Amino acid sequence: MSKEASYGRFFSSKAVGAKASMIRELFKALGKEDIVFFAGGAPAPESFPTALVGELAEEVIRDKGNEALQYGMTLGQPELREALLEWLIRKYGFKGDDLDIIITASSQQALDLAGRVFINPGDYIAVESPTYLAALQAFRYYEPKYVMVKMDDEGLMPEDLELKLRKLREKGRSIKFLYTVPTYQNPSGVTMSESRRKELLNLASQYDFLIIEDNPYSELRYYGAPVKTVKSFDDEGRVIYFGTLSKILAPGLRIGWAVGPKEIIRKFEVMKQSLDLCTSPLNQLIAWKYISEGYLEKHIPEIIQLYRPRRNAMIKALQDFMPEGVKWTEPKGGMFAWVKLPEEINTTELLNNALSKGVAYVPGESFYPNRDITNCLRLNFTYEKEERIRLGIQRLSQVIEEALRS
Repeated sequence: MSKEASYGRFFSSKAVGAKASMIRELFKALGKEDIVFFAGGAPAPESFPTALVGELAEEVIRDKGNEALQYGMTLGQPELREALLEWLIRKYGFKGDDLDIIITASSQQALDLAGRVFINPGDYIAVESPTYLAALQAFRYYEPKYVMVKMDDEGLMPEDLELKLRKLREKGRSIKFLYTVPTYQNPSGVTMSESRRKELLNLASQYDFLIIEDNPYSELRYYGAPVKTVKSFDDEGRVIYFGTLSKILAPGLRIGWAVGPKEIIRKFEVMKQSLDLCTSPLNQLIAWKYISEGYLEKHIPEIIQLYRPRRNAMIKALQDFMPEGVKWTEPKGGMFAWVKLPEEINTTELLNNALSKGVAYVPGESFYPNRDITNCLRLNFTYEKEERIRLGIQRLSQVIEEALRS
């Protein structure tokens, strides 16, 4: 082929329609000294227990080298599965004799597996409004129809969900599942109250749907009492629970998991076989030693101590610098604050100007399936240090003030 040849005719229709992740594109700005990076969900590199992971990796190679460097089971290494399930049952009070767990290439693969297992083209699924953009990206490939559920300061609004479920039932339709990030939600940072979690399960039973509970952030709690997981209230086996070590150990290990009824996890296993055969046994065994030897429980408070001042620095800077008419959430945990601007401001159109002024964020339209809400943005407060956070918010406020004047 000549250099001028186009390969478009070879691409599938899904490949032609695929769009790059806004966040992954913005990650190109990560690490640039002249840009304050609020755009990703990146942990602070200084939170990584680098030396310890190196020691554990050396031990794994020495003691279990043949196993670590060989193909592994699709479900995951038995040692890690057992350690994780024990930790989850002890920590969160998961119930039932029918529980099983599969290790995934972080929770992003679990999201794709959920799409493969549950969604036929045209099926209805429900999501929070707004919701995690990478979940939308994963589900979109399987061509669902979305039911958007409103949120307020207590998270997902069950009354709005019930209204929409009732309207679907009148048309002879129903949803397959509801996807939720109930604790320190991505992108909003808000947390669903325990009473609403119970209401959600009642609706799942009444209208016969599953719940996918994505819970990457709950260990990052800076203020307030812990909130029980939706899964801990689940008596009917309706909740499939996703977790990850990306936020509490290191994203480079790519270790996540899905917990649910054995029949569902078996389907996840079969679908994963055609994706990657298995998640890296070497990484799994490093994670197993990290958890089983008690390092994870010791490390989480250290991460919280690192991130709490950064969260506070962002809230204080927003209070000090943002112009009138701008509103934001004040999360008690997690990684993100959600900022709402006056309706006439389009944060996607504003992004290039912000980057030129030295600050990166994620435009809010990415967190809606129809991309129809354009005046919001998401800020990450865990990656940058306090002084850089204050500088970045000051720059962003100036960009917003210029847009409001024009």
